[in-house]
Amino acid sequence: MQESPHTEPSRSKLHIVEALLFGSDEPLTLKQIVSIISSSEDSGLRMRITEDEILQHVRDLNAQYVQTGRAFRIIQVAGGYQFATMPEYADWLGKMVKEKAKRKLSQSALETLSVIAYKQPVTKPEIEAIRGVGADYVIGSLLERGLITIVGRAATPGRPLLYGTTQEFLKHFGINDLADLPKPREIEEIMREPGFELEKELMRRMGKSEADIEDEEGKTVIGEDGIIREVPQKNSPASGQESDEGSRDDE
Repeated sequence: MQESPHTEPSRSKLHIVEALLFGSDEPLTLKQIVSIISSSEDSGLRMRITEDEILQHVRDLNAQYVQTGRAFRIIQVAGGYQFATMPEYADWLGKMVKEKAKRKLSQSALETLSVIAYKQPVTKPEIEAIRGVGADYVIGSLLERGLITIVGRAATPGRPLLYGTTQEFLKHFGINDLADLPKPREIEEIMREPGFELEKELMRRMGKSEADIEDEEGKTVIGEDGIIREVPQKNSPASGQESDEGSRDDE
């Protein structure tokens, strides 16, 4: 006997939730999933589902992934849910990401993004005062990437634009809320440590192990293109040959 759309088994809803999360290139909120499942131009595809049901389906799916030893899980990020690979596969993923190095954020972009994340809403003059360099180019780049957005204007002379981070920022760094940002010290103190933490983070993203990072600490430099290179040793033929190729605060 053919089942009515209104008596679809819970297992079918589970598979629909799984398919939606798998097919989405961004986190889906519980409300979005409810809206997709419960509304359709084809009445035969409409189903009633609650947010609690979706949460249970996510738990059941993750339980299946654990039981079958899958390399991924459904995680909560940026206020929604999304598939993510397990940490133990980070080395292999890092090698894949290494091939896409041009998409990485440069040190200047990371520094500017850090200022905005910790100080938002913040104006361009305030960003430039903290970093000590112009920020026009890098702000434009971050806007294009969707990592920051204009959130208003400051009530000061000239009414400069105010910038803040976006949901894409949360997704990019794998955090669920701005409250999850590390707060060991004020952003000015972080900026006074020239790239140390940024260097380690970039090396992690390029697939290097913690042992490699410790070994290379202080022996590398991050270029404006975001690529990690070895620092020329003293008395090395290459030492002193690099020149400043421009003052543009490039990405």
